[in-house]
Formats: sequence, structure tokens, C-alpha cells
Amino acid sequence: MEAVAFAGFVGLMRLIGLEAASNLGGWLLRTLGPRVGTHRTVMRNLRIAFPDMDPLERDRLARDQWEQTGRTFAETAVMDQLTPASGRIEIVGADRLEAIRASGRPVVFVSGHMANIETMAAVLVASGIPVQVTYRPANNPYVDAQIRAARARYGVRLFAPKGGDGARELLAGLARGESVALMNDQKFSEGPEVTFFGQPVNAAPGPTRLALRFGTVLQPMSVVRLPGVRFRVTAHEPIAVGGAGDRPTDIVRGVQSITTFIEDRVRAHPVDWFWVHRRWPDRVYAALESRESSTSSA
Repeated sequence: MEAVAFAGFVGLMRLIGLEAASNLGGWLLRTLGPRVGTHRTVMRNLRIAFPDMDPLERDRLARDQWEQTGRTFAETAVMDQLTPASGRIEIVGADRLEAIRASGRPVVFVSGHMANIETMAAVLVASGIPVQVTYRPANNPYVDAQIRAARARYGVRLFAPKGGDGARELLAGLARGESVALMNDQKFSEGPEVTFFGQPVNAAPGPTRLALRFGTVLQPMSVVRLPGVRFRVTAHEPIAVGGAGDRPTDIVRGVQSITTFIEDRVRAHPVDWFWVHRRWPDRVYAALESRESSTSSA
């Protein structure tokens, strides 16, 4: 039943077209998002990241990010209409992507959950770079098959599931000269501790480890939503890894460099980030609650 409902949603979005789908998805989550329990996580995240922001501005930002999330979810159903060939994606740093393609050597693409991340995958596919894109399979295998089919419509077919099998696929792909693309902005309890918005976080060391192992660079990517269901995808200056003299230090430095890159992008366009997940450790949220409780008592 869940898969049938999802298929119906996808069918409706494809029937009404890209702009109408984006507008409908944005309106739905802007309306419903602030009423669900996850909204509390959004507000706490915003208070941690922007403690000095005016409360009214924070509330507006929270509602705006729900709209962005809704737009992205609806757009996923019609991503074959949202590729570089559609004229809706502006590419900055295309020369870097061309150089990577021409070299035949793999890189480790890194980014965060900003705006519609599917547009980054679409740009990489269009650039001609062989790349494996990791993703978390949906719990429902029938829904997951539909998601994979939707991505295949715009050319993304190299998916490596996370976990042990996924790690082996990534290593094999890099050995063949294929690049990999990884999101590096979600909670990872076992990763090294680095700093994000002035607070400690744990971040996955995988991208940095892969870059070190294959003697390549971390290639940061970002996407910004523009008016009219348009996007700007940017290939930024590569991040070189290594040079510290010992592997553990090189890994921590690489993880911090990625985390700082993501923080800079979020600060520049906060509405584009995926604020609904618990990015910081439990102790950071507990400290926030304690401070606010003390302030209220005073």
C-alpha cells in the first residue's frame, strides 16, 4: 500500500509538471511541517547555529526551509526534467569538472544536503565523469525500486549501498578510475570530533580516508536554489589531503576541512540546508536546553 501511494504521488507530480510539482510540494510542507514533532528539532538546530538571530527571523527561516524541503521532495519525481540540458541549472566551475573527466583519475566528491542535491548528481552525470553516488535505501524495497528508477531516468545508475558491501563497491570503483560522491554533513557517532558552528560534532572519516588511500583530492560541490525552480551548482576549489606526517592527523584535518566547507555554505544560504536531522551530539542539545531553562528562570 505504501508503494502504491508513493507511485501515485510520483504519477501526479509527473502529470502536473515540474513547476507545479515544486510549488505544490513547497506549499504542503510549509503548511504541515511546522505542525509536526520534527519542527522542534529544526528550531533547536537553528538556535544552536544562530544563537544571536532574532527569534522572528529564526521562525521565518524555519518555515522557509520546510518549503525548500517540500519542493525538493516533489521535484525528485520529475528530475529528468531538471538536468543541465533543461537550462535550469547554472554550473560554476565546469572547467574543473572537465579537467577531472579528461584526466581519467578519480576524485572524492563531497557535499552536504543543500537545496536539491539531485541536481549535483545530474551535473556529474552530464559532465561525463564516471561516478558512484552513495544513498541510503528506503526501508520499503518496492519504494526503493521506484526511487532508483526515478534516478535512472536522468542517467544516475551507479549506486553503492552504504555498509560493508557499499564500502567494497566504492573501493573497487576507485580502483577502476571511477570517482565517488558522498554526503558528509550528518551525524556519525564513531567519527572524529571536529567543530561545526562553534560546537563539537562527529563526522564520517570515509571521504578523507578514500582520498588518502588513492592519492587524490576531495572535490567540494554545492547547490543553491534560485527563483523559478532553477539552481546553481558549483565545483569549488579542491581540498588537498595529507602532508601532516601521520594518518590520524591527516584524517582529522580532512574531516574538519569538509565540515568547515559545509558550514560556510550553510551560513551563506541557510534556507537551503536540511535542518530536520539532529546534527549535533546529545550533549550539545542538553546544554542548549539547560541554558534556555536557566534564562527563563532568571
